[in-house]
Amino acid sequence: MITEGQIEVDELIELENEELENMGSINHSIVQAKITGLLLNDDRFTPAVELSLDISQIDMSQFGLKAKEELKPDLCLYQGRRELSSPDDILKMTEMPLLVIEVLSPKQTIDDILAKFKAYFTLGIKSCWLVTPAIRAIAIYSQPSNFKTFGMNDTEVIDEIMDIHLPIQKVFGW
Repeated sequence: MITEGQIEVDELIELENEELENMGSINHSIVQAKITGLLLNDDRFTPAVELSLDISQIDMSQFGLKAKEELKPDLCLYQGRRELSSPDDILKMTEMPLLVIEVLSPKQTIDDILAKFKAYFTLGIKSCWLVTPAIRAIAIYSQPSNFKTFGMNDTEVIDEIMDIHLPIQKVFGW
């Protein structure tokens, strides 16, 4: 027989394991900051880092995800310039962004991120980026199974859906 206390302990262990999987690194942090900085210069959009997206309207188990109420991409992009929400802050966005960017952490698998991408596309997000610092590559997905990969032999990362062009050397270069 499982007790209520045991369920709480199991949930805590699951949360700790999830936090370990999503733990960043110096490369993860630097690449996330560089992409954010480059996107801050584009007046068409407002980037947001680690923003909680409300996913309570969809059953995430269909994508193999344990999340029930929120997903938190490393970076997301909203249309237009936005100011701080005042006087009340927003804890979970119900409005989905146009673009999400996930930077692969050392403890994450690509399959984990691709499962999130399926959920993001179902939620109406137009474009998803998978950034892999270890190999200095960015895969831009326009659909769950349609992507283009950019590496250090390319001059730019080009998201045709969003009409975004970023110099790849500025993303991965020191």
